[in-house]
Amino acid sequence: MRSASTGLLLTALVLPILACGGAQQHSLSPAPPSATTVSFPLHTSGRFIVDANGQRVRLKAFNWYGAEGPDEVVGGLAYQGLDEIASELRGWGFNAVRLQWSNQMYENNAVVASNLLAANPTLMGMHALDIFDQVVNTLAANHLMVILDNHVSNAIWCCSDSDGNGLWYNTAYPESSWIKDWQGMASRYLDQPDVIGVDLRNEPRCVTMNGSTLCASWGGPADTDWHAAAERGGNAVLGINPNLLVFVEGVNYAGDLSGVSALPIVLSAPNRVVYEAHNYGFFYSGNPLTSYNDWVNRITPQWGYLVTGSNPQPLWLGEFGTCNTSSTCVNSTNNADLGFWFQMIARYIQANSLDWGYWPVNGTDSDYPNAGRTYGELENYGIFNTSWNAPSLPSLLSQLQTLMP
Repeated sequence: MRSASTGLLLTALVLPILACGGAQQHSLSPAPPSATTVSFPLHTSGRFIVDANGQRVRLKAFNWYGAEGPDEVVGGLAYQGLDEIASELRGWGFNAVRLQWSNQMYENNAVVASNLLAANPTLMGMHALDIFDQVVNTLAANHLMVILDNHVSNAIWCCSDSDGNGLWYNTAYPESSWIKDWQGMASRYLDQPDVIGVDLRNEPRCVTMNGSTLCASWGGPADTDWHAAAERGGNAVLGINPNLLVFVEGVNYAGDLSGVSALPIVLSAPNRVVYEAHNYGFFYSGNPLTSYNDWVNRITPQWGYLVTGSNPQPLWLGEFGTCNTSSTCVNSTNNADLGFWFQMIARYIQANSLDWGYWPVNGTDSDYPNAGRTYGELENYGIFNTSWNAPSLPSLLSQLQTLMP
């Protein structure tokens, strides 16, 4: 997830509207769903995700946030019906969703505020987990596969080194709670085959805890060893449902999977691990990119080698996204614009047939007091507009549809 400071970064990165200079034009007519029927459960084979018949299943996903935060419900339900949102996204060509949740949401399971459900009166008065069930089942009914993402422990906006949620545990939610809650979520959707996987933890990074700074590591001391924790968490989930895919993010905000080459994840069930990287244009704000080859040279030792190296592994680009405030967010020859980077990552996804998940689908913010984000404001990376009934920037959706072969 984008950090609380992203808005400041965008101010520096996004310049006044420039000419798109060769931007491709694509129809916004719905992309037809694949004619191939997915046979569950899924597993991995080589560097790809495949179904029970060995047919490639390529994730073309979106992220839908809100349930992990103080609202404890996905965004948009005040504006459009749940089924309308899901069917629109399926019609645009998406086939999967990364759905955020927090340990606080799971354990508190509060009644969701009615104003957040204005367009869905049948959900009013329901608890958070019951609405989450309705979201999952509606997505599944619209042929959208679901990856459950443990985004944070506390119900806050993520992510920074100072938000107290940089590891898979903290003082309020120890590792035992993280594992128990994951087992509960796996049990909850045991009979829903469209829940295809679990993203064990979002963006492991640094955290200040009890006066000390701890940084997630791939191996090393037990209190920071994300590799070992991911194996414990993954095996706990597979003990409930051995058919789930287990998505394991890299350290340093999911930007670093370099440790996998020497220390891969090994779980109790074979062919279940999918590594996950995140990448954004603002990652390079302090050291601007100069060319496509420059970007490829930077990401290859971090995670690209899992795609193009001598021992390729299943890899999902679980988060990437750009602004929706001008055409230069999508395509630009100026490296001060996010569109400069966005064209690079789109080119890489196409060239290497990557599985991917755009951040986010949301047209409006949810409430995140810790980050100064206010309910109903424009989500300036979102696919939907503020009414949740059309794309916020048609060229952004058009570009994403080029990644849906």
